[in-house]
Amino acid sequence: METVSHADADGVEAVPDVVLQQGAAGEETSVQQFEIEPGATVPEHSHPHEQAGYVARGELTFLVDGEERVVSAGDSYVLAGGEPHAAENRGDEPVVGVDVFAPPRTDPDWAE
Repeated sequence: METVSHADADGVEAVPDVVLQQGAAGEETSVQQFEIEPGATVPEHSHPHEQAGYVARGELTFLVDGEERVVSAGDSYVLAGGEPHAAENRGDEPVVGVDVFAPPRTDPDWAE
């Protein structure tokens, strides 16, 4: 069993006001925590990994295929691998959540 303590994992500001923190990774999945400050935008991107997530606090607006999809605290979502997507925090509080990637995303571009 692998564990990664939140206190021991370094957060990386992937884009301005968006902090991502790599969590545990296994052979088939990996975990990442995110915190997105009010007004911050994650630009459109894609990756081969399926991405399932859960918003613990706040409200996040995804932009997928020209459509806006709002995900609120307590909601979960899934993005197919290769599906272009962007996200914006249009609210007044940070958005905090967790993403799970399959296959594992252990070397994301933002980690560099």
